[in-house]
This record gives sequence, structure tokens and C-alpha cells, in this order.
Amino acid sequence: MNMLIIENEPFIRLGAFLGIFFGMALAELVAPRRRLLTSKASRWFANIGIVAINTVLVRLLFPVAAVGMAVIAAQRSWGLFNNVAVPYWMAVVLSVVILDFVIYLQHVLFHATPIFWRLHMMHHADMDFDFTTGSRFHPIEIVLSMLIKMASVVLIGAPAVSVIIFEVLLNATSMFNHANVRLPLGIDRVLRLFVVTPDMHRVHHSVFPFETNSNFGFNLPWWDRLMGTYRDQPRLGHEGMTIGLNQFRDPSRLTLLGILALPFVGKTGNYPINRRGVSDEDS
Repeated sequence: MNMLIIENEPFIRLGAFLGIFFGMALAELVAPRRRLLTSKASRWFANIGIVAINTVLVRLLFPVAAVGMAVIAAQRSWGLFNNVAVPYWMAVVLSVVILDFVIYLQHVLFHATPIFWRLHMMHHADMDFDFTTGSRFHPIEIVLSMLIKMASVVLIGAPAVSVIIFEVLLNATSMFNHANVRLPLGIDRVLRLFVVTPDMHRVHHSVFPFETNSNFGFNLPWWDRLMGTYRDQPRLGHEGMTIGLNQFRDPSRLTLLGILALPFVGKTGNYPINRRGVSDEDS
């Protein structure tokens, strides 16, 4: 059964992606949270174009990818769970949780280090917030993220099935928590105890740096609460908040080519966590 899942990993991931893609697109039409301010056609062309570029790039540079590294690590007895006797199901569950924490730490790192923030700015420069924003990452950031993920898989000794589960969940929740979907407040309040919701993550896309540097989780919401980076609501409310970055407010600059060039020509602003001389009140 496990080998069947591993052999069909590309089809599983593609099927999950398409299912969530069309599901979120429909949900945004039925129950939108905010009115979009910029051209959806232009944004979607750029955002989906980035997905296509990143997919081809990863397949070319990483033929075995993270799942392949898990198989190699198991064959060579590398990593924690390949050397410590624990039930298989426990190794799978713990691997998914640990990998999610690694992604949380990676996200914080990309906000804390100006050179990495330059890459991550592409994601935050989107002036609207919908499920396509969840896949909008610069190709260089995707390559670095894949290297971090592969190294983590080897160190953990994560079972290959857990890597597939993690990547499907991460992709699905990234689209879900970036969706422009209105959830009843009661449901959101309960749901965000178990998964990052759109209202929780939208705070992270505020133009205010002290809100941008909060709610880093993509899948599990616990890390922000445990690490002190959780912010319940945006200061101006979800309808009143401004999405994006202060230094990028011209939609004509945010074309596919424009956002690919953005890390090399754009300014970092006051967003890096370790910036000096800027308080939250100044942001």
C-alpha cells in the first residue's frame, strides 16, 4: 500500500491541487470576504504563471525531491526515525508535525533576514488576497525551501508516506488559508485551534510590519501561539485593512516579469524583523 502511494505521488499531489484549486475558486465566488481591488485576470496570470515556472524548475533541479530523499534515507538508515524504534504510525504523525514546525521556522527566517526577505517580498507584494496568493513564491525561494525540506527529511528520517501527506496538506492549507472566503466567526474561532484559517493568515498580509511579522503558520496554528507570534485580528479589521507592502502599490509593476525581478530591483522597506530604529508604532 505504501509503495502504491509513493509510486503515484505526482498524481496524488496533482489531484489534490486541482481539487482544492477549483473548490476554493468556487467558495470565493459564493462567499467572498473582501472586495478585490485589482484586476483578477492580471493577478491570476502572474500567480498561476509562477506556479507553472516553479513546478517545472523543481522537477528539473530535484528529480527525487523530498519524497525521494525519504526513500534514500530509509534505504541507508539515515535520520532519527530510521534509527529509533517507534511505531510506524507514530513516526508518520510526528514527521508531519516536525516538518510543519520546520516550515514555520523557515518562514520566520525569511522575514528576519533582509536577503531572504527580498525573495519573500514577491509573496507579500500581492495587493489582493485570494487562494492564488498561496502559491505565489519566487523560484529562488522555492529552490531554497526545497533544500531545507530535503535536509529536514533526512535528519528526521521521515517515512516517505509522511512526506507525501505533509506536502499535500501544506499545498492544500496554503490555498485554503489564503482564500478570500467568509467563514462564520464561530466556526473560524473553533477551526483556528486546529488549522490556520483565512482570517488568521490574512493578518500576516497587512501593510503594517507589526502585523506582517505575525501569524507565520501555514498549516498548524500552534507554533504562533507557542512562539509568541500570534495576532488575533488586524488593527483595522478585515474589511478595512490594506493588503500588500507599502513600497509596492502600483499594480502595473506587479506583472509576471515584474514580480520575478522584484527581489533585485525593489526596496525591502521596514519589514525585516531585525530592522533597527523602527518601532511598531512607527510602522
